Amino acid sequence: MSIHLIMFIAFGVVCVAGAINLLAQSHPINSALSLIAVMGALAGEFLLLGAEFVAAVQVIVYAGAIMVLFVFVIMLLNAGAEERTQGSRVAIILGVPGMILGSVLLAWVVLKHSGTQAVAVGALPGPPSTIGQLLFHQFLLPFEITSVLILIAIMGAVVLASKPEAVQKRKEH
Repeated sequence: MSIHLIMFIAFGVVCVAGAINLLAQSHPINSALSLIAVMGALAGEFLLLGAEFVAAVQVIVYAGAIMVLFVFVIMLLNAGAEERTQGSRVAIILGVPGMILGSVLLAWVVLKHSGTQAVAVGALPGPPSTIGQLLFHQFLLPFEITSVLILIAIMGAVVLASKPEAVQKRKEH
């Protein structure tokens, strides 16, 4: 086993452990920190695959900017520890078989259509300048729509976090 494979497996274990911890935590800040660990481990996976630009974007955009927004919104909403309930019977009856079916289908697609053949030189986008050209020319509209959606989500969080007394005082003036 090469050192790359060992590191790839180690980063994969960190990703899975962080994702499980994200779901197991009852406090939202701890879940956000687990998500940061997952994003960092994914950046390590991308580095091992030779995608340095994607790894840098993963750290800067997702582990940095997006997670700062998540933590900001969590703190703005003053979210406390999650209350645990028994859960819905319908969710268990439909969710568990749906999860198993989805997992089997995903595994089948990955195994059946795993692109293990060689990729021709020039078939991939290439250096960061080419990726930037694609992002800000060909894919500008989806990029801008995503920006607007994030802005709307932040405004919604601010409205949800505002106290009812403050809203009532604003209506009176």
